[in-house]
Amino acid sequence: MDILITGVLLGATYSLIAMGLTLQYGVARIMNLANGEMLVAGAFGAFWVFTTQKLSPFTSVAFVAPGAFVLNWLIYRFLLRPLVRRAKNRGMLEVDSILATFGMAFAFVGIMLLVFGGEYFTYSYLDEPVAIFGSPFGLNRVVACLVSVALCGLLYLGLNATRTGMALRAVAVDPAAAGLVAIDVPRMSTFAFALGGAVTAVGGIVLSTFLTMDASIGIVFTMKALIIVIMGGVGDVRGAIIASLILGLAETAVASLIDPGLTLAAAYLLFLLVLLFRPEGLFGRRQS
Repeated sequence: MDILITGVLLGATYSLIAMGLTLQYGVARIMNLANGEMLVAGAFGAFWVFTTQKLSPFTSVAFVAPGAFVLNWLIYRFLLRPLVRRAKNRGMLEVDSILATFGMAFAFVGIMLLVFGGEYFTYSYLDEPVAIFGSPFGLNRVVACLVSVALCGLLYLGLNATRTGMALRAVAVDPAAAGLVAIDVPRMSTFAFALGGAVTAVGGIVLSTFLTMDASIGIVFTMKALIIVIMGGVGDVRGAIIASLILGLAETAVASLIDPGLTLAAAYLLFLLVLLFRPEGLFGRRQS
């Protein structure tokens, strides 16, 4: 039972960081390998608010989310849209975006090392036990899980119950057809990429409340977000949520029953199994 609860708490938090890449890759068609660095930047923002301003790290959402939205909007508008325009097909766009964002990730790491240094950073927030079914769990993890569930619920509702959300889903399914029904595809793609970056940064705030990080750890979260997106089905929010829970449970089981050092290996193995046996994802459709 402890493994199940811990896995659900971790998986729910993972779902928030996967939502960002789901929007960027599923709607904007950009495989953003700098996704993890945006998460680390959000975590640095929360760390700064808590340690210097003596405020709750969640108050950093007030400037981290808008800042990440604007930064990602500028990145897509001026750096990535030219790649979209010149790409002759989706495969070419994916290759170009992987190369561009791979270099961008190194640039972000260098900037964060320059500004924040290379030391690990962590802080103690709500670091007290709370009983669930008779077993103690960290209150910070429980709160992080609840915040993630609330934000993912709002995002899911926005994508399914608003006109903008319907437009984003239409672009994710078929950009060419979406353009034929008066949807501004470039505008929606820019918005999706910016929103995805903001969601990822908020995920960094949530994770920072119970994880130790440094400026170069972003690649680990990029890999996990990529596993979740592919496992759940590209552009499918439901699949991303379920895949997040599966990854959280798998990592918790391996850490508890085998060795904590093998959690990353378990994630890679899960990734390979998905690619071999279900490359279209849990909710994806096979290409005819």
